[in-house]
Amino acid sequence: MDISQSIKEDIVKSLLPRGVPLRQTTLSVRYGVSRIPIRDALRSLKAEGWLVSHGKVGVMIPDLDWKEAEDLCLMRAELECLLFGMAFSRIQADDIIEARRILSELDQENVALIHRGELNWRFHQALYRAADRPTLQRVVEGLNKQAVRYLGFQYGPLGYRTESQNQHEALLLLIEKKDKCAALVLLRQHIEEAGALLADYLKANA
Repeated sequence: MDISQSIKEDIVKSLLPRGVPLRQTTLSVRYGVSRIPIRDALRSLKAEGWLVSHGKVGVMIPDLDWKEAEDLCLMRAELECLLFGMAFSRIQADDIIEARRILSELDQENVALIHRGELNWRFHQALYRAADRPTLQRVVEGLNKQAVRYLGFQYGPLGYRTESQNQHEALLLLIEKKDKCAALVLLRQHIEEAGALLADYLKANA
């Protein structure tokens, strides 16, 4: 795992402080590397939305915000259903095979949270790429990468992992049955249900 991934994992697990500046020297000691890769990782994480500016040159981990979580969910639901609808009739058997292989990886117990988030996106990507709409896909991928910051809650206190996997498998079955309408309904439910649980949890614990 590279430095950016290590920092992401610690952010998701709440092992790094939120709302205070991150010190390159402290992180350098924590991860056993020089300040140069730390600086590069912080710049990359800021570009991805994992960090925000603090002062003139510093960065910090922002507090988790139910409004942001809800907005990400709303945008994902609209754009992913649009992309999935474009892809549906063009999804091939190989795409479904790959998606099921990814689901098997997601079923493993000792998967780091960040890698679990990446696998979740790769599952959905396997179903969307047949749309051949690279600009839309890049936007959807960016939203998924931002949503990974909240993954610790969904797989932790919300206990949504099993339900998410069941919905993934049900989605594949609907694709195999060529039931586009039901598949689109399920995808929207899959995204919005998890988002609503997360937003409610963050509101209650604000």
